[in-house]
Amino acid sequence: MRKIERIFRVMLFIWVTLACASQASSDEFFSVRRVYDGDTIELENGTHIRYIGINAPEIAHQDKPGEPFGLEALTLNEKIVLSKPVRIQGDQESLDQYNRRLAYVFLRDGTFVNQEIIRNGLAHVLYKSPNITYDAVLLKSQQEAMKAEKGMWGNWKEKATDYIGNTHSRRFHLKTCALGQRTSQQNRIPFGRKWDAFWEGYAPCKKCMGQGSID
Repeated sequence: MRKIERIFRVMLFIWVTLACASQASSDEFFSVRRVYDGDTIELENGTHIRYIGINAPEIAHQDKPGEPFGLEALTLNEKIVLSKPVRIQGDQESLDQYNRRLAYVFLRDGTFVNQEIIRNGLAHVLYKSPNITYDAVLLKSQQEAMKAEKGMWGNWKEKATDYIGNTHSRRFHLKTCALGQRTSQQNRIPFGRKWDAFWEGYAPCKKCMGQGSID
C-alpha cells in the first residue's frame, strides 16, 4: 500500500512540475524579428509562426502577383508586432504542412493579434478543426468588420452565383468545383453570394477560387 502511495506521489509531483513548466512557457514572451505577411511572422529564436484561424491576402512573391489588400495586411501586422514582445498560445495541432508553428499571438497589453487583423478587414476567418478555440471570437470580429465595410469588405460588389458550402470543413466552392460536388448532401449548404458565405464563417476553396480570393 505504501509503495503504491509513493508511486502516486511521484507521479503527482511530475504532473505538477510539467504543468508549471507548461504554464511558464505559455507566459513567456519573444520579440518578433520579421513579419512576412498579414498572418506569418518569425520570432527572435527563429521560430516561424502562422496565425491560427485567419487567412490574410498574399503579397507578391517569386513569380506570383500579390492579392488585393495583401500589402495593407502586411503593413498592419508590422505595425502591431514588429520588434515587440509577443506571447504565443497554441491549440490542438501545433504545426502546419510547412512546419510552421500554429499559434494565437498576444501582446503584453492583451491585444489579440489574430483578431486585430480580422477586425481591420485585412484577413478572413479560416476555420480548421481541431484548432478552433477562438473561432467564435474571430467570426464575430469579422462580421463587425463586414458591417463597417472595413478593408476588403468595403465597396463590395459581386454577381449572384451558386456556391456549395461544406458544413464540415467550412469551405465554399463554385458549383462546378469537383471538391464541392463531392460534398455529401447532409453536409451541403447553398450560398448565392460570397458575402453570405463569409458572413457565416466559410472560407473559399483554394482549388476553384484561389488563395484568399474574395472578388
